[in-house]
Amino acid sequence: MIEIKFKGRGGQGAVIASEVLGRAFFLEGRYPQCFSLFGGERRGAPVAGFLRVDDEPILLKCQIKNPNQLIIFDLSLIDEEEILQEVKPEGEILINTSLGIDSFRRLRRFRIGLVDAGLIARNAGLGATLNTAMLGAYARLTSLVRMETLIEAVKAVVPAKIEANVRALREANEQTAVYEREIEK
Repeated sequence: MIEIKFKGRGGQGAVIASEVLGRAFFLEGRYPQCFSLFGGERRGAPVAGFLRVDDEPILLKCQIKNPNQLIIFDLSLIDEEEILQEVKPEGEILINTSLGIDSFRRLRRFRIGLVDAGLIARNAGLGATLNTAMLGAYARLTSLVRMETLIEAVKAVVPAKIEANVRALREANEQTAVYEREIEK
């Protein structure tokens, strides 16, 4: 089973991203389970989306505490100590940032993907909505879902601005920098 946590702010599309990715995994014959966590304030407040994926039906009904993968939509939500304790040792982290890998030295024990999803989304005409750009980057980082399936899922779950969303998906997939984990000596 793969457990994924999406961290973002209301309006960035983290919760929708978990739904789109869940749909893509379902279209590829896997079993997804999506849920979200947000308070009364949605626009700009921290939100989290969660997704479990397995080859068998999922019977768990609890929150994800130690994800295999962490997808961070907003750099201000990075708490390195929390990440080091929370993400499984073999985990992968995807970060929306314009910074280089040297800014994330302490996280190098994880496989890391870096993408400027904000710039990609704005250039595609999506404003601050980063979900499709982050999903394109996720496909590049993990190779767990095909781009064609993601495009089909986007069309089903996010039917507005399809061309812009597909553009952001493809551009982020091409522009994501992937860094293998550094083995501690």
